[in-house]
Amino acid sequence: MAKNLVIVESPAKAKTINKYLGRDYLVKSSYGHVRDLPTGGDESDPADRLKKANEARAKGVKVTAAQKAKKKQAALIRRMGVDPEHGWAATYEIVPGKEKVIKELQEAAEKAEKVWLASDLDREGEAIAWHLKECIGGPESRFARVTFNEITKDAIQEAFEHPGQVNQDRVQAQQARRFLDRVVGFQVSPLLWAKVARGLSAGRVQSVAVRLIVEREREIKAFKPDEFWELHADLEAKAPLRAQVVRRAGAKFEPKSKGEIDSALQALDGAAYRVANSERKPQRSFPSAPFITSTLQAAASIRLGFSVKKTMTMAQRLYEAGHITYMRTDSVNLSAQAVTAVRELIGSRFGEAYLPEKPIFYKSKAGAQEAHEAIRPTDANLSSQQIEAESDALRLYDLIWRQFVACQMPPAEFDTTTVTISAADCELAARGRVLRFDGFFKVQPPAKSDDVVLPDLAVGDVLKLVKLDPTQHFTKPPARYSEASLVKEMEKRGIGRPSTYAAIISTVQDRGYARLDAKRFRAEKLGEIVTERLVAAFPDLLDFGFTAGMEEDLDEIADAKADWKKTLDGFYKPFKARLLEVEKSLDAVQPVPTPILCPDCQRPMAIKFARTGVFLSCSGYGLPPKERCAKTLNLVPGAESEAAKPAEETEGEEAQASDAEVAQLQAQRRCQICGTAMDAWLLDEKRRLHICGNSPNCLGVSVEEGAFKIKGYDGPSLPCDKCGKPMQLKTGRFGKYFGCTGWPECTNSRKLMRNGQAAPPKIPPVPMPELKCSKADDTFVLRDGGNGLFLSAKTYPKVRETRNPTVEDLQRHRAELPEKYVYLADAPARDPKNRVVNVRFARKEREHYVASETAEGKPSGWSAHYVDGKWVVDAKA
Repeated sequence: MAKNLVIVESPAKAKTINKYLGRDYLVKSSYGHVRDLPTGGDESDPADRLKKANEARAKGVKVTAAQKAKKKQAALIRRMGVDPEHGWAATYEIVPGKEKVIKELQEAAEKAEKVWLASDLDREGEAIAWHLKECIGGPESRFARVTFNEITKDAIQEAFEHPGQVNQDRVQAQQARRFLDRVVGFQVSPLLWAKVARGLSAGRVQSVAVRLIVEREREIKAFKPDEFWELHADLEAKAPLRAQVVRRAGAKFEPKSKGEIDSALQALDGAAYRVANSERKPQRSFPSAPFITSTLQAAASIRLGFSVKKTMTMAQRLYEAGHITYMRTDSVNLSAQAVTAVRELIGSRFGEAYLPEKPIFYKSKAGAQEAHEAIRPTDANLSSQQIEAESDALRLYDLIWRQFVACQMPPAEFDTTTVTISAADCELAARGRVLRFDGFFKVQPPAKSDDVVLPDLAVGDVLKLVKLDPTQHFTKPPARYSEASLVKEMEKRGIGRPSTYAAIISTVQDRGYARLDAKRFRAEKLGEIVTERLVAAFPDLLDFGFTAGMEEDLDEIADAKADWKKTLDGFYKPFKARLLEVEKSLDAVQPVPTPILCPDCQRPMAIKFARTGVFLSCSGYGLPPKERCAKTLNLVPGAESEAAKPAEETEGEEAQASDAEVAQLQAQRRCQICGTAMDAWLLDEKRRLHICGNSPNCLGVSVEEGAFKIKGYDGPSLPCDKCGKPMQLKTGRFGKYFGCTGWPECTNSRKLMRNGQAAPPKIPPVPMPELKCSKADDTFVLRDGGNGLFLSAKTYPKVRETRNPTVEDLQRHRAELPEKYVYLADAPARDPKNRVVNVRFARKEREHYVASETAEGKPSGWSAHYVDGKWVVDAKA
C-alpha cells in the first residue's frame, strides 16, 4: 500500500501528477470543494413549524415583536451558515453528493503515513486544502501542503522537496470573501423580493458588475446620434490614392450637413490637385506582455471567438495536462529559466535579428501577486502540433505560445508616410504605413492589419481626380460590453480577482439581469430596476471604489496585514444599520399604467416587472377576491424582429457601437415625456407596446398598431401534446420556446430549435434503480433532453452526474420506452470485440446512433446507424 496520499481537485490533474510520482504515492481527486456553507434551506420541517404555530395560537400564546425579530434572525443565521453577531462562527456542511468522495479519502488517509494537499495555489485552492484537512482529521504532522505553478516533473519534485503547511491567512481571506457574499446575498435579496419582485437576488460583486452593464445601457439609450459627413477623393498618380478632405479655407473641415458637403464638392470638382507636402517617419510597434487571466480572456475572445467560460475551461485542461502554467494570475513575471529557454528558441528558430540583446521585462500592475508567473507554455520548444489535446484547447495553447515567444522578440518597424494635397481652398491628407521589419509579428501577427501603401510622391506632383466620395455618418455611443471587455473594465476598476472573473460573468447571466446578444451584454429591464434601487439604498455597497477597496482589504488579510474578523466587523456594522433604515424607507416598484384593456374584464392593464421578464397584468388584481382579475399577457421583446450586427472588438482600444446598432437606436421611438429611447415589446400580431427606457420612473407608454411576428418561426401554431390546447411562441431567458396557452393548468413547453422547428415532445423520466451513481448515493434515470436520451442522477441537478445510456440499459427497460425510442433497444448491444455499445446523439443530423468505447473510455471506431428500418454498421468500422 502507498505510504503517501496526494489529494488534488480534479481527476485530470491527478492523472498528470501520477506520472511523476513513484509507487509510494497514491494520487486521488476531491472533485473540487468538499465542504461549504449550507445551501440556504431551513432545516426545520415546514409542516412541523405550522403545527407549532397553530398550537401556540390555540393556547392563546402571544408572540411579541421582539420575539418575532429574534426568531427571524435565528432562522436567517441557520440559512446563511455564518453568524456575524457572534464572532463570525460558521457552520460547514459536506457538499451534497460528496459524501462518497470524503469516505474514500478518509479510508485512503487511514492507510497512509502522510497526506499531501496539492490543490491549486490560489486562495480557493488553499481553502480546499484546509477543508480536506478538517474532513480527514488527525494530527497536524500528518499533513503537508504543496503548490506548483506548473505541472511538470521538475516543478512537482521541487514542491515535494520543500513542503509547507496550509496558509491560514489565505484561508481566512477566502472565508472572509465567502462570508461577505453570504451576508449581502442573504440579507439584501429578501429586500428585493419585498420591494421589486419575488425570486430576485443581490450579490456583493455581481451587483457592481451589473451596474457597469446597466450604466452603459442607459448611456446608449440617452444618446442621440448627430449627423456628420466625410469627403474622400479617389486620386490617380503612379498608383491609386485615397485622400480625405481635412481643412477648408484654413479651418478644420467638419461638415454637419449635406449643404456643407455640396459646397465642398462644387469647389473640388474640376480643381487641380497637387502634392503640398510629403512627410515620412519611422514607427515601431512593441510586443505586449505575456498573458495574465484578463488579457488571455480578451485575446481569446477577439482572435478565437471564445467566451470567458470556455477560455478558462480550456486553460484549466491545458494546465492540468501539464502544458501551461497556472491560468489564474495577474502577474506578468516570467521565471529566469523560462526566459532563457525562449531566448534560445528564438535565436535558433528565427535568427539573431529576432533576438534582443537583453531579456525584456514587464511590470505588473499595482497589487499583483508577484510570486505567481504569467501564463506561458511549460516547455517553449513544444508547439501546438507537438502536444495532445482537443482542438479548441490546441488553438488556445497556440495563442499562449505565440504571445509568450513574441513578448521576448524585438518590435515591428514601419515607415509611416503622410501626404498633404492642396486643391482649390481645401487641404486633403492621405496616410500610409509600410512594414520594414516584422519583429514579433513573425510569430504573433496583428488581429487586424491596417497597413496602406502610398505611391512615392514628391512635392509639386500633380494628381488626377477619379471621383469624389461623400459619406454620411452619425456619431456613435460606446459599444455594449462583451464578456472580455467587461472583465477588462472590472480589472481596471479593481473589481474582482483573476480567480473570480469567470464566476462573476456567469452569475450576471444566470440571475437574468443581463443577457448576451450577439456576444454583447444587454441589460434586462429587471436588471436596470434592481440596480437603480440598490444604488439608492446602498450607495457604498454598489460603489466601484468601495468594492475595489474591499478587494484590497481581502488582499491584506491574505498577506497577514489585517485581521479578518475586524475587517468583516468594519463592513457589517454600518451595513446592518443601513439595512434597517432601507427596510422602512424603500418604496416598492409600482406598475406602469397602459391604455390596453384587459380581455377578460375590460379594466386597464399595467406593466409589471418580474424575474421572468416584463408582462401586462390587469389593474383589477389588487381588488378583493370576489372582484379580483388575475389576467396577465405575455410581452416579447420587440427587437426579436431585428438582428443588429455586434460592434467589432479590437485589441487595445475601446469599441464603438456598430452602424447597425446606431440605426436601431435611431429607429427607436423617443419618449414624449423625457426624450429617452423607448423599448419595444410585442403584445400580439397586431400590437407593439413602446415603454420608456426610464420606466418605471417615467410613465411614458405608447401603442403601435400593425402586422408583427416573432423572428425565427414561420410555421403553424402547435397543439399541446399533453392537453391539446394551442401552444404560443414565447421568448424566455433561454431563448424562444412554445408555451401552452392552458397555463397554469398545463405547464408544458417545447423549445424552438435552430432549424426553425419545434423540438419533439419529451418523454417522462424512466427510473433505472439498478444503475448506481459513482459520485453520490443516488441512482440513474433515463431522460429525454434537447440533445437526445441521456442518463442522469435521480436528484439532478442537485447531483450533477450524467452519462450516455447503453443499449443493454434500454433493453432491460424496453417496455417503459415510448414507441419512438423502441428501435434503440434493437441495436447491437455489443460490438464484434464484445465491447459495450453506448447510445449517442448526433447534433448536426439530429438523430441517435450507437457506438462502442475502449476500456479507457475513448471511441473505438465502431458505430452503427438506423437506416430504412434496420441497424447498419458504418463502413469505416
